[in-house]
Amino acid sequence: GDQPQAIEALVNGVEDKHKHQVLLGITGSGKTFAMANVVQTLQRPTLVIAHNKTLAAQLYNEFQTFFPENAVEYFVSYYDYYQPEAYVPSRDLYIEKDTALNDDLDRLRLSATRSLLERRDVLIVASVSCIYGIGSPEKYEKMLLIFKVGERFSRQVILERLVELLYTRNDIDFHRGTFRVRGDVIDIYLAESESAIRVELFGEEIESLVRFDPLTGKKQMSYQHFVIYPASHYVAPAEHIPETLSLIREELRERLEDLNAQNKILEAQRLLQRTEYDLEMIEQTGSCSGIENYSRIIDRRAAGTPPATLLNYFPDDSLIFVDESHMTLPQLRAMYKGDFSRKSTLVEHGFRLPSAIDNRPLQFP
Repeated sequence: GDQPQAIEALVNGVEDKHKHQVLLGITGSGKTFAMANVVQTLQRPTLVIAHNKTLAAQLYNEFQTFFPENAVEYFVSYYDYYQPEAYVPSRDLYIEKDTALNDDLDRLRLSATRSLLERRDVLIVASVSCIYGIGSPEKYEKMLLIFKVGERFSRQVILERLVELLYTRNDIDFHRGTFRVRGDVIDIYLAESESAIRVELFGEEIESLVRFDPLTGKKQMSYQHFVIYPASHYVAPAEHIPETLSLIREELRERLEDLNAQNKILEAQRLLQRTEYDLEMIEQTGSCSGIENYSRIIDRRAAGTPPATLLNYFPDDSLIFVDESHMTLPQLRAMYKGDFSRKSTLVEHGFRLPSAIDNRPLQFP
């Protein structure tokens, strides 16, 4: 019975530029329906934060029912299992990072950022994963590969650009995030979708762009214009790599001087060995295990500044709902403190450079 008044009060609060509002109600009182009505009335891109994947999935299904024509997306951690890198000084025990990726969740995350860059009728249901660093939207947008029918585009340039977007060539096992080449036909299995794009060339001109089902080969739609997005949020232009390497080396030199001055010879040797290996991997392949620890340098951010997260992909006038806030807000605050404690120990004992501390979740006031 109180729903219409609650919806009206919330909408008026947003229009009057109130920064924070709280909606209270017992379980089953229709708070999700009220949220949906606020979104419907204000017509703004919206983020809904839930405190676990199960609750997020439940909200995702509900909002898909409320908004069948809109881009309702799901953004949670793409790990089924995650053991972070850590060091326990009391036992001299180093625990290596160990993960198991979930391919479907990765696809849904990429689909969420694509929707934010393409349209405004977006509602994303996210877990606390949304306050962790992903690549900056500016860099991500700069890397887009745009195809237009009739445009001149050499086959070799297309293949080079796809590799730069972290797609891999695989002419035998065609799966998400790969492409295959047969003469003047290039098939690209989209990273954020369960469909593929066929680019047909006539000489050096794009003759047709067709979306098809990778399983059956059945044609789904033709395009005059299509945009290929990077296969990962952690993508950077190849020309940035030399400068990135020199910045990492400069920080390494300063840190080694600091450790040697404290007579921490073991830590200095450990840091030198580990960082030199990472530098070699970045130089040869453009990436390395744990590359996110160099994100501050890759993004050219100042020390202490937060990383780009999903929130950076939203426009300034967007809405944020924090569901079950009595559970979610303490969890958001704890993420930063736990991460800082673990990273500080790694830095202190020569496992990581000090800039690794700035690859962190956002702080919540």
